[in-house]
Amino acid sequence: MPELPEVETVRAGLAPYVEGARIQKVTLNRKDLRFPFGPDFVSELEGQTILRAARRAKYLLFPLSSGKTLLSHLGMTGSYRFVEFTYKDPSRYYEPPPGEKHDHVIFDLHHPALGDLHLIYADARRFGFMELFAHEEDSPYLKGLGPEPFGNAFNPAQLAARLKGRKSPIKAMLLDQRVVAGIGNIYASEALHRAHIRPDCPSGALVDKPGRLDDLVFGVREVLAEAVEAGGSTLKDFRNAEGGSGYFQHHFAVYDREGEPCPTPLCTGTIHRIVQAGRSSFFCPVCQKGA
Repeated sequence: MPELPEVETVRAGLAPYVEGARIQKVTLNRKDLRFPFGPDFVSELEGQTILRAARRAKYLLFPLSSGKTLLSHLGMTGSYRFVEFTYKDPSRYYEPPPGEKHDHVIFDLHHPALGDLHLIYADARRFGFMELFAHEEDSPYLKGLGPEPFGNAFNPAQLAARLKGRKSPIKAMLLDQRVVAGIGNIYASEALHRAHIRPDCPSGALVDKPGRLDDLVFGVREVLAEAVEAGGSTLKDFRNAEGGSGYFQHHFAVYDREGEPCPTPLCTGTIHRIVQAGRSSFFCPVCQKGA
């Protein structure tokens, strides 16, 4: 499932082409993705100008000139691409060839500087979805989200208030989107390794330990920043707006490295794997400690 770095990579790739573009036509090649499209989905998009390409947590947001916002979640296999950068014959997008049978939504755009563009949303497993909302509080997906990791609201004091008295493992709390938005399984494991904290450490036990939450906040931000710079991680399906892969998977310290030596300088540990709530957690039992 794409996490913050992957979604931010897609946002940055789309922004120069969609910001300021008018949506001339929307073609739905099926009636649903994970959820059905709203009955007015097409009519409320056509004729609108995309003001910005934004991101909140793991969601892409496209504020429109109507005052509404298009929310898009990529699910596991969702991706965006422009026909102009994929096919030599732009007319092909009207009847996708067999290899493009998963092209479910087509946006005909007109950009004042770039001319006509055709943006395709493809999703082989259809775990992604789209919705339109007028106010952020109207969207059940955005309501109650925690602070963005790069924002000032994500800090040791805020984190301490959230974790105080909690017995849940710290890995589970990092995955809780109400605590901090945008972090998933991969980057939680990597951030905890940077902070030298075991993923199964009780969350509340870190609150009164000087410097532990400072290390965690720093580790989260550092890992995510490096992942964004590398274009995210491609383990199987993730593709950016140009159809390329991310590269941060080549820099994983612990994720999916069970049995390999810990890369921490002077550490003699070996990466272990445990299962937490049905998901794999990777860590070094030597340099990652409890509270």
